[in-house]
Amino acid sequence: MTNTTIHTGVQPEADEIDLRLILSTIWRGKWIITLCFSFCVILGGYYAYKIAVPTYSASTIVILESRQEQVLDLESVIGGLSGDTSVINSEVEVLRSRNLMKQVVLALDLTNDPEFNTELRTPSGFQSFTSQLRTTLLGNPTTIELTPEEEEDRIINNTVSALLEATSVNNVRQSLVFRISATTEHAAKSALIANTIAQRYILNQLEVKQDATEQAVRWLTERVTELRVELENAEAAVTDFNANTELVSSEALQALERQVKETRDRISGALETKSTIETRLLALRNALTPEAQLEVANSPQLNRTYQLLQNGTIDQDIYRSQFDAIVSRVEMDFTRATTQLELLQTSEHELVIQIERQNGDLITLRQLTREADASGLLYELFQSRLNETAALRGIQQADSRILSDSVRPSNPIAPRKSLILALSGILGVLLGAVIVLVRELGQNTFRTISELQKATGRTVMGQIPLLPASKRRDAIDYLAKRPTSAAAEAVRNLRTSVMLSNIDNPPQVVVVTSSLPGEGKTTVSLAFAQNLVGLGKKVLLIEGDIRRRIFGQYLDNKDALGLLAVLEGKATLEECVLEDPRIQADILIGEETKVNATDIFSSQKFKDFLEEARKVYDYIIIDTPPVLVVPDARVIGQAGDALLFVVKWDQTSKVQVDEALRMLDTVNLDVTGLVMSQVNAKGMKRYGYAGQYGAYGSYGDKYYHN
Repeated sequence: MTNTTIHTGVQPEADEIDLRLILSTIWRGKWIITLCFSFCVILGGYYAYKIAVPTYSASTIVILESRQEQVLDLESVIGGLSGDTSVINSEVEVLRSRNLMKQVVLALDLTNDPEFNTELRTPSGFQSFTSQLRTTLLGNPTTIELTPEEEEDRIINNTVSALLEATSVNNVRQSLVFRISATTEHAAKSALIANTIAQRYILNQLEVKQDATEQAVRWLTERVTELRVELENAEAAVTDFNANTELVSSEALQALERQVKETRDRISGALETKSTIETRLLALRNALTPEAQLEVANSPQLNRTYQLLQNGTIDQDIYRSQFDAIVSRVEMDFTRATTQLELLQTSEHELVIQIERQNGDLITLRQLTREADASGLLYELFQSRLNETAALRGIQQADSRILSDSVRPSNPIAPRKSLILALSGILGVLLGAVIVLVRELGQNTFRTISELQKATGRTVMGQIPLLPASKRRDAIDYLAKRPTSAAAEAVRNLRTSVMLSNIDNPPQVVVVTSSLPGEGKTTVSLAFAQNLVGLGKKVLLIEGDIRRRIFGQYLDNKDALGLLAVLEGKATLEECVLEDPRIQADILIGEETKVNATDIFSSQKFKDFLEEARKVYDYIIIDTPPVLVVPDARVIGQAGDALLFVVKWDQTSKVQVDEALRMLDTVNLDVTGLVMSQVNAKGMKRYGYAGQYGAYGSYGDKYYHN
């Protein structure tokens, strides 16, 4: 037996998406999609008309007053709101704040409303079931004992959370308008909640401003009192300083500075005089000769006395006494100059000390005066602000106002029944499409010969369509009565492929098998034998499946002898073969036996039997059991010239085919060709393959008469 692999068709790229194939797959599953669509629509309708509770929505419109006319200019104390994005977003958060919602809850007593306080609701059957199931699986939840105040706070907080879920606040684009919406199960309640939120919001703004004003008044009052005390202390410090110090002024300080300058000028003159006298005194004391003395003394009287001394009129003592008198006078002048200089320096020192003291006092006085002036200005400023803020009490305006009160809605906004039905239908279609595509992705069978050849690497020699017969016997009748049908032509194509599989040595013994029962191998065997007879050949059809003996469902073979009788020598082959007018081939059926079938086909008698049959018949067709069930086919196949492996269309899994072929390979059996059986023409069209395979294309009707 030879094995030739034929690849047909062009395989798409792995990453290529075939949209036509996807749409075709979805169209094939239209009944599943229709079923899912109907189920989801019914389920959605049941929810919309029976389960869903109608809800009503009411809206209150509030506008933010970004510019207000203030009676007093107190923007630094409580300014108005601007209209920028940050302020708008902040106000939205204020409207949705838990503190504001808590005020609404308390004002409307929503803690006693079952719609917002879930603990007041009667649990439904489903809720009771889920609660019981949770308790069973997870045990009783841990409970914490709460005081009455804590329990009340817990209930209020839960109610506030429920109210937040039932309300929404939106800013109208490019405006300072806010839409406050409330959605509840009652129209009047929705309108009441929306209006209450707006009213509480505006009241909250007034309360905030009032609190700010009161706080500002209290703080300003305390600050004014403190500043008054500080001002009084500063003024008292200036008064005390003036009282405890000499009269201090800039003019007096300037006069002292002039005196210091004059004194310093006199000191400079005194220093010069003293220096001159001291120089003369030293010169007089250092003059030792009369000439030097006369030159230093520069005294006319001393000059005359010296002339008299030279004339001898007077003696030396008179000249000496007169010179000493001059030195004494110079010494007295030096002493007097020194004393005068010391007096001037002492006076300068006292004046400098007095200037420094008065300068420090003047600085201190000026500092105390400035502090007193600053305290006075600050006191006057805060006193003015206190008066203005106190005057503002009772005239504050809210930063927002209600533009439009909510109106009691006449129609519920939910459930939107038409939308629910439409979405349910869309969901059903999508769900059905997903199911169809998932089923298609999980498809593990063969629908085309290209898939079969690619998966197995073996030649597909034929594809036999599903015969329009409800019984096995009717299948042979159909082929006999309609020799020009597509099914009969498919068998002829199979016959041609088998006969041409080995031109030099055409197969004489053809073994037919499959992976599992019910794949149509017996029908293929009968049809193949019938078709060979049409060539004028002598054909023997052997029922090799002696365990099930399925030929009885096709033929009338009651009490007939068969293969075992021939092998045991109880009858000849000519005596045991049956003839059926529809098949016109010699048929050797299997017989019931207690002997293991594998042992029978492995025996030498069976081999000898086939050798004798080869001499009598042109072709011998052996129908064998499935490969995955019993080993008979692997034994019988050793004696055949060709092995046909039948695969049921869109039924036999790839794993089963692969395992059966692997088992045949373990005994070195080459599969001559594969046969795809029971191909559903309508199914091929649904899968989009009819146009690719001749016998199932629409143009095949011109050649076949079914």
